[in-house]
Amino acid sequence: MKLVEGIAVLSVVLGTMGPLRAQVVTPMELSDPKTQQLQQRHLKTLMAIGTEIEAHKFPYPFYFSRVLDVDLPKMQVADQRSIRFDIYKGQTVLEITGNYYAAYSADRMDSYARLKETFQSVVMPMLQVEVPHFPDDSEFAAFAIEVSHHVRQKVMGVISEHPENVTVIIPVPVAQELVDAKTDDQKQTAILEAKVFLNGEPYSLWLQEGAPSEEWKEKFAPLPATKKPVETAIAAPSPAASASPSVSANLMKTSPTPMRIFTPESLAKLQRQNDDAITRMTKDLNQEAHFLPYAAPTFIGFRQGAYLQLSITTNLNAATGTSRYKLAALAFDEHISHLVRPVLNYFPQDADFDGVVFSSMIHIADGSSPEAVEFFFPFRVMRCFASYDCTGQQLLDSGTIVINGERAALDLQIAEGKN
Repeated sequence: MKLVEGIAVLSVVLGTMGPLRAQVVTPMELSDPKTQQLQQRHLKTLMAIGTEIEAHKFPYPFYFSRVLDVDLPKMQVADQRSIRFDIYKGQTVLEITGNYYAAYSADRMDSYARLKETFQSVVMPMLQVEVPHFPDDSEFAAFAIEVSHHVRQKVMGVISEHPENVTVIIPVPVAQELVDAKTDDQKQTAILEAKVFLNGEPYSLWLQEGAPSEEWKEKFAPLPATKKPVETAIAAPSPAASASPSVSANLMKTSPTPMRIFTPESLAKLQRQNDDAITRMTKDLNQEAHFLPYAAPTFIGFRQGAYLQLSITTNLNAATGTSRYKLAALAFDEHISHLVRPVLNYFPQDADFDGVVFSSMIHIADGSSPEAVEFFFPFRVMRCFASYDCTGQQLLDSGTIVINGERAALDLQIAEGKN
């Protein structure tokens, strides 16, 4: 059955490459097993992203392409598969590259102005499309977008035109903050945490109204030319150039995420601050949730986050010998997923902890030993699921599943199809 479904999916992909301009790289073209799996798993989502981006009305023509600086007539018949997962320096990114056929006047727009214009006209709309599809960074670390535009300037009285490459590499949580930002100040704060390059030189992007002050330029100027520059992603390749991934590995040297350490004191403080809400929740939802009477809700530290652990019992009508993965999938479908929305109602949007872990002891009727399954869900993806913007599978993929003490990947369709 799964083989038939796989063939069907591939047929859909091949059948839609024409009208969709084949924006998405096929999984078999990727050499890394992890990126192949991600590409296959999210193929429909990536195709939807490509369709939404292509439907966007850019000020000037934009084409997906793994090769930058291609003449427009040649680009119209060139390979336009660009959206793919890739790995740089151990980090997995979702990468989009393409050619934007705008030609800016160097006399009227300096480098900051050109960078800002392409970011706002091209990069930001792409982020607004793709970021909501991935509410958590558990599967990949960052979004990487590289766009080539053109610059016109006079050289010895003769007008010439040359390409510039804009590269933005933005961690998933930062991209979420940027897309969700309501004010220019919030956007500015978020973009300063991204890696932004113009022709391979690092810039700090100015998103406020008007031009940045000279003081700001001096503080956030590119590296001096005397220093070894960051390798340019693609230096004016010809249309016949290799279609290898265009973002340089050097661009992926991001600063490590600051460690968050939760002490027993800080977790106890969270417990006190949320005690009233927890008490009301356990009282109101006990009949539905089946809280364990001997394990009260408590805060724990997990993967640099603070999670409220809810210990519950899940009773399933499953046959003897059912696999632990199918039991976990059934527990999610029949029990855990129905608790997400009710639990969210007891905590504000700006809750002072990161999410909820549903720690379930799964029992079946034959009286065999129960399975211990923990579902760690960040608040953001829980809210995405609660608002019907994310599927149950996306909720699982963005969270962390631990079965009998070991982390596991859980595909609902596959797991529930097994014994």
